[in-house]
Amino acid sequence: MGKKEIAKILLDVGAVELNPDEPFIWASGIESPIYCDNRLTMSDPVGRKQIAEGLAELIRTEYPETTIIAGTATAGIPHAAWVADILGLPMVYVRSSAKGHGRIRQIEGKIQSGDKAIIVEDLISTGGSSLNAAAALRSEEIDVTGIVSIFTYELKKADVAFEAESLTYRSLTDFNALIEATKEDGLINKEAIEYLLDWHGKLKEGLLTK
Repeated sequence: MGKKEIAKILLDVGAVELNPDEPFIWASGIESPIYCDNRLTMSDPVGRKQIAEGLAELIRTEYPETTIIAGTATAGIPHAAWVADILGLPMVYVRSSAKGHGRIRQIEGKIQSGDKAIIVEDLISTGGSSLNAAAALRSEEIDVTGIVSIFTYELKKADVAFEAESLTYRSLTDFNALIEATKEDGLINKEAIEYLLDWHGKLKEGLLTK
């Protein structure tokens, strides 16, 4: 399944909202005409299966030595579970920080030194949560080489950050494929598309930081 087909799954389930007239505000303060909530794909049995199979295929082809699947909490957890089931591999999930009680764990599930983990994300923007998860896994002597995700904004900031940590990433779909899907389905007009592309170009080059 190609990038546009995955983008259409996200659009059909309402996981992606495009609103150039009333931008969303990201936590960083950036005004964004697009909002992605890939958690909604959990409620689409057909779509979520296609996504899981796509992520599993990425791992088979790009990271064949993987021995364990690691989901990021919380949005990456269900997708990691489905992918691990397809591949017949163990699965863990990584909290954003260690919990403050019990065994004070950041990684939940059974791991062992020497495991080769791939991180499953729902979305990659700057790559912060993926980098945090990779650091936690590596602190436990787990070999982490890459990340797979459903969607990416293709930001240069993420590319630089991953390269600095010797990490690669692969996504099922991206911003440009999403725009192509909206064009084909006639969801937004030409002026809105031009606005979105201009916004994304500035964002991609780091020109919209607060």
